[in-house]
Amino acid sequence: MGDLYFCQEQRLVCIGEQVIKLTTKEFDIFALLITHPKRVFTYELIMELVWNEDYSLYSRKAVNNRVSNLRRKLKTTPDSPDYIKSVIGIGYKFEVF
Repeated sequence: MGDLYFCQEQRLVCIGEQVIKLTTKEFDIFALLITHPKRVFTYELIMELVWNEDYSLYSRKAVNNRVSNLRRKLKTTPDSPDYIKSVIGIGYKFEVF
């Protein structure tokens, strides 16, 4: 995973020496994805596991917004890898390079 450091117990994400400040939901989504690499999580499943709520149209937008913020924060340099991949119309997955 290169310069990426993830510690679930400390709720800590670092890229190189830089600590990435994440909201609770952003961290929970990232933790879900990174602990199951290459597994595709549907919007519905992310909503259920992270928000503990049933899925609705609003929920997809909430998931998309959090993932968008998460991607922006993880992109510390222009050549940083995109760790979170979209699976069009389905959801997201974490991909190790």
